Amino acid sequence: MREAYPVEAAVGIESFVSDGDGVGGRLRASPEDFRVREIERFDAEPADADAGAYPHLVVRATLREWDTNDFAKRLADALGISRERVSWAGTKDKYAVTTQLFTLRKVDPADLDDVSVYDADIDVLGRAGRGLEFGDLAGNEFEITVRDSENPENAEAIRTQLADWADESPGAVGVPNFFGQQRFGSRRPITHEVGLHVVRGEWEEAVRSYVANPYETEPEDSQRARREADDAFAERDWQAVLDAIPPRLGFERAMANRLVESGGDGPEEFRAALEAVPSNLQRLFVNAAQSYAFNRILSERLDRGLPFHRPVAGDVACFADDVDGLALPDPDREQRVTERRVETVARHCERGRAFVTAPLLGTETKLGEGEPGKIEREVLDELDLEPGDFDLPGEFHSTGTRRAILVRSDLGIARDDALTFEFALPKGSYATVVLREFLKTDPAAE
Repeated sequence: MREAYPVEAAVGIESFVSDGDGVGGRLRASPEDFRVREIERFDAEPADADAGAYPHLVVRATLREWDTNDFAKRLADALGISRERVSWAGTKDKYAVTTQLFTLRKVDPADLDDVSVYDADIDVLGRAGRGLEFGDLAGNEFEITVRDSENPENAEAIRTQLADWADESPGAVGVPNFFGQQRFGSRRPITHEVGLHVVRGEWEEAVRSYVANPYETEPEDSQRARREADDAFAERDWQAVLDAIPPRLGFERAMANRLVESGGDGPEEFRAALEAVPSNLQRLFVNAAQSYAFNRILSERLDRGLPFHRPVAGDVACFADDVDGLALPDPDREQRVTERRVETVARHCERGRAFVTAPLLGTETKLGEGEPGKIEREVLDELDLEPGDFDLPGEFHSTGTRRAILVRSDLGIARDDALTFEFALPKGSYATVVLREFLKTDPAAE
């Protein structure tokens, strides 16, 4: 198999499925080159429905180069309401053109008449009795253009290899359902390192890893600041750590400031420093550690030649729902695959009704048996992880789950002035994981 790039191996992605050379080229030459449209499971009543029974206004927003959280805050400010009254189902990439739903609690359509947010088109769809939640997102449709491709003719051969590997029909592809670079930090992929320290109870090491750990792909001034902070960390001079970190690194400064306030003498103070950042970032640290272990498990399965599109004895499979033709794996509907059940579950997988899974480790995670279980245990032993490690305080606690190891989709390829890919993926799967097989470019060079 073709080896992955070092920055990919650093997050557990160790190889490519397809062996041939890639098409090369650039992603995101402009936001319009990366278009995303949500596939939702959410019904709305007409806009003139009773606001008492349906207090949430449902709008569809098309955003250019907007971080979802930043747009929600800007929209709330423009409406003069609390940010807590704005809800959405999924967070999108900033450097893109994205189309998604938002719900606005206790807002009338007329309230939007005088609201203008730059690079955002907002259309009222109706009303709902509740706000959007993450579970309302089924998946995303992508239209992604690759510029300056050196070998666009390679795309068809790669598509064929990916179809053959996943036993898909022509025009469809399958790839390992890796967590993409974005999960770990595109420019500075260290969130999983922080998370591994957290689940091992190494609170001081977790803070130091986040604040003072320079990474070669980040700007030189950031590297310099982190080196200065690391020296100050060694001296336990928290004021010097704070002074070294520039204002634009706001989360790092929040942690350092908490150490200045507390004195940073023991585990509780370092945990409090980690808790100085938003709760979603606290959860991301642990999620990234789980994701890294998951990627490692998939890489090992790939290296050993075990199938991804069908189970072997010892696997744990989950069933899937069909949402507008999109197979959506449901990890709450699990089934252990015994020797006697292999062929039955394989038929469900072939029809898109089930998927083989691997663990996102947590306190309630049950591991597989047989060869798949051996792989899971060996990887977790190497990382010094076990389910009980995730019995943590506050936002760091995780019960865990399982996740499909294969992501498949029909995939269209258009060649004109540029190379354009069109496909849809279930929520939680990464378009960049599909496209890396086609481009085969180094993420560190993007």
